[in-house]
Amino acid sequence: MRPMNMKNATSKTKLFLALMVAMTLLLTPAAFAAAPGITGGATAGAATFNLTAQDAYLNQPDGEAVYSWGYGCNGAPAGFLPSAIGGAFCNTMQVPGPTLIVHENDVVTVNLLNGLPTASGNTSILFPGFVLTSTCPNSAANPQGLLACEAVPGATVTYKFTASTPGTHPYYSGTQGDLQIEMGLYGAVIVLPASPPASCANGTSVTNLYGKTDYGTANGVPGFPEQDFRLSTAAYDHPKSCYDREYLFQWAEMDTRIHRQAQAQVQAKIGCTAGSMGCSLDVQTEPYHPAYFLINGRSMPDLMDPNYASEYPHQPYNGNPHMHPGELTLVRTIGQGRWQHPFHEHANHVRILSRDGNLILSPTSPTTNLAGILMFNTDTTPGESFDGIFYFSGRGLNWDPYGHHPDADVGTSPTSPSGTPANDPLAHLTCTPDANGYNTGNSSALNYFEWCQDHNKPVQVSPFGDVPGGGPATFPDPNVFTNGPWYGGSQYLGPDAALRSTMPTCTTSAGTGAQTPGTNCTTLNPANVQANPANERGWAFMWHSHNEREITTNNVFPGGMLMMMLVDSREFAIDESQ
Repeated sequence: MRPMNMKNATSKTKLFLALMVAMTLLLTPAAFAAAPGITGGATAGAATFNLTAQDAYLNQPDGEAVYSWGYGCNGAPAGFLPSAIGGAFCNTMQVPGPTLIVHENDVVTVNLLNGLPTASGNTSILFPGFVLTSTCPNSAANPQGLLACEAVPGATVTYKFTASTPGTHPYYSGTQGDLQIEMGLYGAVIVLPASPPASCANGTSVTNLYGKTDYGTANGVPGFPEQDFRLSTAAYDHPKSCYDREYLFQWAEMDTRIHRQAQAQVQAKIGCTAGSMGCSLDVQTEPYHPAYFLINGRSMPDLMDPNYASEYPHQPYNGNPHMHPGELTLVRTIGQGRWQHPFHEHANHVRILSRDGNLILSPTSPTTNLAGILMFNTDTTPGESFDGIFYFSGRGLNWDPYGHHPDADVGTSPTSPSGTPANDPLAHLTCTPDANGYNTGNSSALNYFEWCQDHNKPVQVSPFGDVPGGGPATFPDPNVFTNGPWYGGSQYLGPDAALRSTMPTCTTSAGTGAQTPGTNCTTLNPANVQANPANERGWAFMWHSHNEREITTNNVFPGGMLMMMLVDSREFAIDESQ
């Protein structure tokens, strides 16, 4: 009897339905992402990885457990990165395979043990973009295959190359790729620059919020200063490749018919002798009809669960990006499947830095400028990778996302949980534009990197609460607009701004009960009173495939290639160690 994924898929689907608003206030704990992986113990420019290829089952949100193959660790790895992430593991099989994190010019050695079922035959690894320096012995244990030196069942093959190009690169099976890659034999190599530009560490050319006196440190907010989960300060040896957070997304599909056929044939041939007549698989890989669409080996909503979550022993990496306004988010993406996937990142375009580790340089000033395009949909092409920068500050919303207003007094409002009156100074922060129009003069200000052109602009023409009218939109009655505990009734960013915009009391005229014009009046409770963790009042922007079928799981919506970019006010410390 095959293993089954026994977790409650129904409850998780309900959970996700509440998140389907493209921009909504988050009121629940979030599992954050990063670019986790293993190191090869790089000393004196050398890194060694001991991998194995084995079979196991992948849990899916509809309750299925799909028979698959994957790379894993043959013994304990030399270490894990980012080191701040707790609970890291590397089992003998995972999909995607372990992310190999090395430095530019490291000499990399990968020893691969073929632990697949005997009938699966030989296996191998290709490392596109790198030149192998090892030669294939072309022996009984390591025959030369069509594309790579292979390992027969039970044997080990060794690959060596120099990590000559920084950036994000794929690795995958070079043996019967239509079957073995489909079954899950793929992974990523991240090459960190040998000499990140000094400007990326001192904040002269980027936001670089980690390197500044941040809001929480200056204001005593728990959780600050935040830990640094970056693998480097720059993606390349170039001053325009600085970043503040990074995430790795590997795209793939699964046709369960292929996986079921492989499983049935493997089980029917248990005990056969490798290389003997009939000890091989004959799985038809066409026509191709995938039922599952995966990012980092998981489908929505599973990919919102933490990295290294125990319920996914063979799918350790999640896909749930998170940021503060003003940060530069490095998006590392690899197409590991057969299909091209048009991925749409809500809230902003993505500036492409490079493709397959090749920076897109300015033809007139290559040492100081890049020339990558802004993309509305980022094309994730099979076998290819790109690095890009995503940026969000609230610019262009045409309202002040922090809920500032110029009034000298906001009336007789109740106090916020911190004890600060509703006419608190946070409602009256200044916004002094720099040369680019952003508020960057004080890095410890809550509204650091606010777009000053929209400062003091309300969102609502006829608002509830104490935010003045005149904004660009008229919203429905708040009781209609509110979506249970998932939406706090405010379009403003951060707990203080949310409380200012949704006060629970009305001032009434004595004896008549009539509402006094211009005072606080809403039937809602104070915004986000049920929030957990306490300071998270962020916005969620859907990031998803623009191929509608690909945001389903086994043809059921929602699911598949869909995640949330979580943008939080600086009052909330983003902890990606969980």
